[in-house]
Amino acid sequence: MGAVTVTIDIAGLPPERIVFEPSPLAELGMALHALAEPAHHPGLHGWATATAAGLKPDLADRLHEADFLWTSTFSDVLMPFSGVHGGDGRTGATLAEELDLLDRLDEERFLMAAMEFTCSRSYTTGVMIESGRALELAASRGPKQLGFARRILDDPGAVRAWLRRLFEDCDQAFFADTWRRVGPGLAADARHKAELLRRKGLGDALRDVSPALSFDEERGRIRADKLSDGGTTAVDPAVGPGLTLVPSHFGWPHLTVLYAPGWRPVIAYPVGAPDLPGPASVEILQRRMEALAHPLRMRLCRNLGRASYTTGELAETQGITAPEVSRHLSVLKRAGLVTTRRRGRYVLHQLDVAVVARLGSDFLEAVLR
Repeated sequence: MGAVTVTIDIAGLPPERIVFEPSPLAELGMALHALAEPAHHPGLHGWATATAAGLKPDLADRLHEADFLWTSTFSDVLMPFSGVHGGDGRTGATLAEELDLLDRLDEERFLMAAMEFTCSRSYTTGVMIESGRALELAASRGPKQLGFARRILDDPGAVRAWLRRLFEDCDQAFFADTWRRVGPGLAADARHKAELLRRKGLGDALRDVSPALSFDEERGRIRADKLSDGGTTAVDPAVGPGLTLVPSHFGWPHLTVLYAPGWRPVIAYPVGAPDLPGPASVEILQRRMEALAHPLRMRLCRNLGRASYTTGELAETQGITAPEVSRHLSVLKRAGLVTTRRRGRYVLHQLDVAVVARLGSDFLEAVLR
């Protein structure tokens, strides 16, 4: 299996159209991810525990209803500044400003972004899948995903209003205080990166953002080293030229690239990283690294690190047969890297992120990037 990357074509893009800016709504999305998946974020356990304990039951229940928007995927509804027709692609200074941008997304773009969890292929093609198929795929993900899919297909305006109220209630409950604490640091990081871009050029600025990013100056392409394939352009005349890089306090180990057709590209990058413990023993490390030596099992870990999947879903995602998936899952399970649980007639598999973290931050960052 060859290298897998996400590329952004920036040939001919004026330097002033490359901006580093914090995004309150994107940061709220990252914070919600850290709340929903604390094992992904070892350095945030204290914050996540205290914040979750302080949530009122009604808000906690509503967050649970929609948590797949920031767990199994990082929905583009959390970065609406990139998708507004006629917009300038700039982030909002406040959460309220970015929620206004979310309101300005046209219905088709909102539906595509909010329904991404049903079918990743629609993300790269820009073509909304037929509603019956969308419901079928949502049902395979679980009852709450099916319920959400039905609601949004029946009345997208009501779901849009529901999401705005949810984010506003999060702001009142915990995020306003959180943003006051982390926002200045993110703004300072954005200024530092912008100055580095001005003084030393894009290559140096990207290296300072993440070692997973590189710049092919001859071809005019940014390359993000991720376990996914995709590509977009920052010079689409239908959208308007531009590239936005968004710093995140809550982001590690995720390097998020928005590359949906018709949206300006966005790279959301983590600022800082926690220290992680090493492996428990040489014998366990050897067994687990041997299990991960196969590139397809690395790809499976990318899926399973974000959400639980059935064997059939993994087969469809990877384009192989269910028996092949089962054989690879057996290797991962024998190494203690994957857990299994039953939900009705479905058997769900998921990566044990806490175990993977003990292999070291390089591998964890690669599969969750």
